[in-house]
Amino acid sequence: MATNNDDLPPSEPPAPLGQIDTPFDSALSERYLVYALSTITARSLPDLRDGLKPVHRRLLWAMRAMRLDPSQGYKKSARVVGDVIGKFHPHGDTAVYDAMVRLAQDFSLRYPLVDGQGNFGNIDGDNAAAYRYTEARLTRVAVDLMQGLDEGTVDFKPTYNGEDEEPEIMPGLFPNLLANGASGIAVGMATNIPPHNAAEVIDAALVLIENPRAELTELLEHVKGPDFPTGGIVVDSPDAIRLAYETGRGGFRVRARFSTGKTDGGWEETGIEKQAGGTWQLVISEIPYGVAKGKLIEQIAQLIADKKLPILEDVRDESAEDLRIVLVPKSRNVDPDVLKESLYRLTELESRFALNLNVLDATRTPKVMGLHQLLTEWLQHQIIVLVRRAQHRIAKIDDRLELVAGYIIAFLNLDRIIEIIRTEDEPKPVMIAEFILTDRQAEAILNMRLRSLRKLEEMELKREQADLTAERDELSKLVESPARQKTRLRKDLEKLRAVYGLDTLLGARRTTIAEAAPARDIPLDAMIEKEPVTVILSKRGWIRAQRGHVAPDQWSEFKFKEGDELAFAAHAQTTDKLLVAASDGRFYTVGADKLPGGRGFGEPLRLMVDIDPEARIVALIPASAEGKLLLASTSGHGFVAQMADIIAETRKGRNVVNLKPKAQLAVVRTIGGAHDSVAAVGENRKLVVFPLAEVPVMARGQGVMLQRYRDGGLSDAISFAFADGLSWTMGGETGRTRTETDLAPWRVARGAAGRMPPTGFPRSNRFD
Repeated sequence: MATNNDDLPPSEPPAPLGQIDTPFDSALSERYLVYALSTITARSLPDLRDGLKPVHRRLLWAMRAMRLDPSQGYKKSARVVGDVIGKFHPHGDTAVYDAMVRLAQDFSLRYPLVDGQGNFGNIDGDNAAAYRYTEARLTRVAVDLMQGLDEGTVDFKPTYNGEDEEPEIMPGLFPNLLANGASGIAVGMATNIPPHNAAEVIDAALVLIENPRAELTELLEHVKGPDFPTGGIVVDSPDAIRLAYETGRGGFRVRARFSTGKTDGGWEETGIEKQAGGTWQLVISEIPYGVAKGKLIEQIAQLIADKKLPILEDVRDESAEDLRIVLVPKSRNVDPDVLKESLYRLTELESRFALNLNVLDATRTPKVMGLHQLLTEWLQHQIIVLVRRAQHRIAKIDDRLELVAGYIIAFLNLDRIIEIIRTEDEPKPVMIAEFILTDRQAEAILNMRLRSLRKLEEMELKREQADLTAERDELSKLVESPARQKTRLRKDLEKLRAVYGLDTLLGARRTTIAEAAPARDIPLDAMIEKEPVTVILSKRGWIRAQRGHVAPDQWSEFKFKEGDELAFAAHAQTTDKLLVAASDGRFYTVGADKLPGGRGFGEPLRLMVDIDPEARIVALIPASAEGKLLLASTSGHGFVAQMADIIAETRKGRNVVNLKPKAQLAVVRTIGGAHDSVAAVGENRKLVVFPLAEVPVMARGQGVMLQRYRDGGLSDAISFAFADGLSWTMGGETGRTRTETDLAPWRVARGAAGRMPPTGFPRSNRFD
């Protein structure tokens, strides 16, 4: 039956060649997953077997190919970088050179893998010179890490363009992952491994060889903790260190070392260097790993400039070959421990190195491991390398034995061999048929030189055959026996440990493990040197602090600007906070240590705090933790305030007394410990006396009515001990004080109007 094409549904046009029709979200997720896996497995995470990332592995491989051994001369870094990016690592030259620079920095790697010549950066944080100026070669450590590359120990893979080959991992016995550490950030995961002491890592590995089920505690008897190239002190507790190594996650608190230098018994521990005149200074000899010295000194200098560390006067960098940072205290009375604790808290003299043992295992799968698992898998890898090396050597021995056996047959039938060579057009097949030789044996015989036909050569061949056979037997036993493999690995590790032992210059531990409490939060008062001062405030608001406690009878000798005079003076300490009360009811706080010296006229107080221009200053009082104030306004209201509750934290001060319209704060007086009564006098000269207990304690408010007035308001108020009587200063030049002990006529309830004061009460209606 014929089909009408017009009845068929229209077909969709075919997709262009090279395009795939797929949902956008799935295409995006698939491609991002590929990128993420590539970042994790081929860029950011180290392989636990050699502790290297691909860029580092390719750098070492390229330098080995260029024969840059420790015994050879240096070559330009530009040549190395060019070979790496041209043959093995198709990335930017800056990234490759930066990786190479880090391998050469003895303050970045505990055991440098590259021996650099020229400017490869410094601990100050300065960058390395351009690669056209620097030169490099391999170190002994790098050679040990690559030991066995020619012995069939690892697999090789094609380079990115297929023109060459590169090793998948380095087979050396040096425990590079833990010895030099690693850091990297991948997609969704990261790694951060601190450097360790190679000898201690080897000791822990030897424990696992003897007892694969050894507890972590046994391993930590050898691996004390990180061993940073810059030294320092790890101050975590043993429990915290154990937990970090058990889980593979955690962190280490690292502090700078305060020390004047090394002695026969080790480091001097205080860092205090005595100076002439009884003064002293602190010396820093080591700083935490990863902290740039230049940045650290800037940080300390900024603290001094911002007056956040008032007990420190100066910081100097006196480093030469050895690091030496000098800290000069404000005076010799500063507590060195307080200065150290303050620096630990405020600067990077104490830093935290995070531990994240996230590595690629033998199957190139990322995994966070504890110390026990990591060392176990590393030993398994070394066993595989050991067996592969033995198998490779057995294959080489078999090849050589085959040739040696052919040579011996030739010597035993030398005349017949010569005759065949001279008479036959194709001697090889004849020899193979007559003497049952292999093709390789026959070819080797034909290539022998005449000088090799000596009798002595025959004896040497038989000796070589016996030696190779014995060696092959030993290697075969090694391959077949796990016990022999462990014994051989243990001997190899012991030889390596002798090279990097704790008694060697390179292997000696640099970081001290010493538990210490976290840095205390030192209050600012503790950082201020305590000295007596006399605080002077003029009527025009100029404030200053004169050293020492000047006697009140000498206050009249203070100098002021023309037209100005003394308003308030108080004895204080440089550690005190000064309460400044304004007539609008606001209180302000000024540190006595921040006041200008007493040589000049001082500075305007309004530059330090934001006092309302219309308000006048009514009191200046040094604050005390347990002190109390009697506060009263002209309206007759008042209350008791704790000094600690009214200290202001900002320039704007704190509103303490709520005032009625047209009222002002009139009274701010300290309350003595034995005071139990209050006396108030109004502008109408009427006096009342009542118990202090009737006045409430408040942090803010209007208070209660102290005295009631028909006209006018409050003039003054004071607290006193009723048993001692009420005292006031008499007028005149004598400054005589009168005390009234019979106060019964004026003792009333709080809020009464009162009665006229005793005879002789000042016409100023004030108690002072």
